[in-house]
Amino acid sequence: MSTNSADIGLVGLAVMGQNLALNIADHGYTIAVFNRNPEKTRDFIAECKKSEPAHERLIGFEDLATFVLSIKRPRKIVLLVKAGSATDVTINALIPFLEQGDIIIDGGNALWTDTIRREKELAAKGIEFIGSGVSGGETGARFGPSLMPSGTRKAWSSLEPIWRDIAAKVDSATGQPLEGAKPGKPVVGGFSCAEYIGPDGAGHYVKMVHNGIEYIDMQLICEAYWLMKNLLGMRADEIGKVFEEWNKGELSSFLIEITGDILQQKDPAGEGFLVDKIMDAAGQKGTGQWTAANALELGSPANAIAAAVFARALSTLKEERVEASKVLKGPVIKQESDRKKIIDAIKNALYCSKICAYAQGFQLMDKAQVEYNWKLNFGEIAQIWRGGCIIRARFLQKITDAYAVNSRLKNLMLDPYFTHALQEGQTSWREVVALAVTNGIPAQAFCAALSYYDGYRSASLPANLLQGQRDFFGAHTYERIDQPRGEFFHLDWSSAERQQY
Repeated sequence: MSTNSADIGLVGLAVMGQNLALNIADHGYTIAVFNRNPEKTRDFIAECKKSEPAHERLIGFEDLATFVLSIKRPRKIVLLVKAGSATDVTINALIPFLEQGDIIIDGGNALWTDTIRREKELAAKGIEFIGSGVSGGETGARFGPSLMPSGTRKAWSSLEPIWRDIAAKVDSATGQPLEGAKPGKPVVGGFSCAEYIGPDGAGHYVKMVHNGIEYIDMQLICEAYWLMKNLLGMRADEIGKVFEEWNKGELSSFLIEITGDILQQKDPAGEGFLVDKIMDAAGQKGTGQWTAANALELGSPANAIAAAVFARALSTLKEERVEASKVLKGPVIKQESDRKKIIDAIKNALYCSKICAYAQGFQLMDKAQVEYNWKLNFGEIAQIWRGGCIIRARFLQKITDAYAVNSRLKNLMLDPYFTHALQEGQTSWREVVALAVTNGIPAQAFCAALSYYDGYRSASLPANLLQGQRDFFGAHTYERIDQPRGEFFHLDWSSAERQQY
């Protein structure tokens, strides 16, 4: 390859990097690739020559300087390396070969505060930095992810044509994903699920919240499955068929779709269904924890998202739970006879809880934009989540519509569509939570979502007593309901005369 002939470069050839590189090449761009392990680069290029239609637009390099020099200016270099220190090491290795105006794009799951720091440090050297959320896993990377970039507008204008081309596409009218992409034959037309999010760390922050919503979405689905299994005695494949049916309606989503497939998968190593043989100890990579922790820092009530994170943590205590099950006893589960009624109730509970989960995610982003001086467009965020990403769902079109009507909507639950849906479904929702509690079936996410709904709709809460307690032991003061907000009072509780009636 001659100097300055690649349209873009990519560092990091693990699964995500390889697939994103192939996606970029499929769209007609020449891409230079580099991996710190030269053998991995050689193997990737050799494999591409055997099977990939666009292999001639993929050029591998084993020397970092030559790799950088091969890219047209302003150079655009995508990093898909492990988040954290590995990203800093890679950036520092690139800096000596870059020139002012060149652009580094971090496509990993970086902590947004790291992105803020890196953007500031590189700006001082005249180098642009984009932190871009990339959602959709390896399939999304290969055939169209949801992309959430942030940085300067100037940097985005340079990257925009490529990012919009390679992103997932949805039907502009219906919001449904356009599918059918194949190697060498990408989907064209429709709405591109790539949109500028804001400055510095905004893109990675929005991707983090996406992942936090993903945690609660998955947990709610798992609890729905568990309730059907325990309350109705249904086999895995029977429950899978229920999810298949749900995927035809308002719950239609990628996660509902794959759940139906997973539950009907027979065990390739023996009798029965594979899901029944999988260990009930869930892994996590940290983005859900970041979401819950930041919600605590900002004082945003994302209790359902936190419940999903804690549910995964609890699941990892497998050996402890096995021992505890021999000592700690609960009620005997009473199986319900009216299968259709219970399934319908669980469906309603799942939809209502899902509304609350997304309401918490968008409420958190609303708090964050004030804290970090961003201006987020929630309608556009919902739009780019409609395709490519893990939480893509028909439901997201309703969120887009809600913000189109009222861009200053304080909470999704206050949009007329969602208000109606919650009103229609809450009786079933409460019945399901009650059944879970009375039968001793853990349903942390359902319970947390319902508590959030009940708390948010309450004009009065017991925090009045809590403020009295804080003032009693710590002189933290309190406000009075018969005085203007913002006026604080303190009582010397130890000497105050208490009257009894």
